[in-house]
Amino acid sequence: MFESAELGQKIDKKAYRREARKLREQLLAAQKKLAVADFSVIILIGGVEGAGKSELVNLLLKWLDARGIQIHAVWDATDEEKERPPYWRFWRRLPPKGHMGIFFGSWYTEPIIHRVYKRNSPAEFDEALDNIISFEQMLSQENVLILKFWLHLAKQAQKKRIKGMEADPKSAWQITQTEKSFFKKYDVFRTVSAHAIRRTHFPDRPWHIIDATDKRYRTLAATKILLQALQERLAFLEDTLKRDEKAHRRTLLLTPEKTNIIRNLDLTLKLSPAEFKKKRSQYQKELFYLTQKMVKKKCSAIFVFEGPDAAGKGGAIRQLLEAVDARVYQVIAVGAPTDEEGARPYLWRFWRQVPRHGQLTIFDRSWYGRVLVERIEGFCRVPDWQRAFSEINFFEEQLIQFGICVIKFWLAVSPEEQLRRFKARQETPYKQYKLTEEDWRNRSKWDAYERAACDMIEKTSTEIAPWTLVPANHKPWAQIKVLKTTCDVLKKSLKR
Repeated sequence: MFESAELGQKIDKKAYRREARKLREQLLAAQKKLAVADFSVIILIGGVEGAGKSELVNLLLKWLDARGIQIHAVWDATDEEKERPPYWRFWRRLPPKGHMGIFFGSWYTEPIIHRVYKRNSPAEFDEALDNIISFEQMLSQENVLILKFWLHLAKQAQKKRIKGMEADPKSAWQITQTEKSFFKKYDVFRTVSAHAIRRTHFPDRPWHIIDATDKRYRTLAATKILLQALQERLAFLEDTLKRDEKAHRRTLLLTPEKTNIIRNLDLTLKLSPAEFKKKRSQYQKELFYLTQKMVKKKCSAIFVFEGPDAAGKGGAIRQLLEAVDARVYQVIAVGAPTDEEGARPYLWRFWRQVPRHGQLTIFDRSWYGRVLVERIEGFCRVPDWQRAFSEINFFEEQLIQFGICVIKFWLAVSPEEQLRRFKARQETPYKQYKLTEEDWRNRSKWDAYERAACDMIEKTSTEIAPWTLVPANHKPWAQIKVLKTTCDVLKKSLKR
């Protein structure tokens, strides 16, 4: 794989200056168009030690408008990052549309180093690469342009480069024991890296292997690839804008009526006031001790609440919070994305809210908005919500693999009960703020929303993150069901 990069290509100084000046002008022109375009760019700089990775990063920062670039040197995880799933630190650094994010060290670094030093097995290494493939595929489908550069040096060239850097006072500080240790395992690094590159090379996110023996060649090769990729993406988007997108925004056929599991729920279930008080006291006491144990064991949890308007999500959440120390939890009420959130891949705004060890995050509506309101109202394209099912499952799988307890509730009410609650809100001054024109408008699409919810439950109720369906026509019954389920799931989770 690296053989073609070891032929040793050289560029003379005069030719370099001529091409560099032209390339810089073209890159700045392309970056200006990028600033108002509907995509972002991620550039990964990887390769062997001494190949000039930091030099290339500095050059890009010099040649381009620094206001549109974010540089991320990602090495060992910080204490804050260690308290969250591994990809949290990358998600939070994703650039917004119109910007470039340059990653000097990336999601490839740790898996490759662990495999070289045999801290993971071949199977675990391949599993890590599978996660990378899924992550990059998601970014690519969210209109992120991914450029992956591998700067390569032949073994003797690397040895010569390291010795030269050690002899120069200006660069000697860059050669640490880590670099020397890596060089001793050059052959192993080469084999492991080649495997990673082969597994993760795809047409829409290819690896570009560049011979870094000659600095001028390295610079021109990398910048030409970047320029070409930017120009092609900009031209593609201009062509796309000319197409009629109405067909992409049509709602596809929803789940047939016969598979409507929500309508099969018994909405007549009730509790007497005395039973409610007794069970509420029992489960709230149990929940208090479970969350205290969660804090001591440095575990974390995420609760998701979905359901129609006025289904009682807020009331169920309040019953939970009465039993939890206020220092332990936060409630995220999810609405329409802000400009900052809309400028990044869909799951970005949810990844950034992942709790640290010992904390609980409750989502009043969640990432499922993409396959519910965005799907029904046409706020996203059909391909966006269609792939969201697998993206959400992958997201929740990463949370659970890290040890986060995920509990998902769908609170169901009948159309008649929702109408009764709407009218009660209208007539109660301190509840009127809860009722909006959008709530009334959504009632006209009741069947579509309900069938979309059935589709969602079927495709995202997994063995590790199942949905709990809660008949909620009688609020006390629903609240006890939520409390009991929460205690049962937390107990199982804390025993692991």
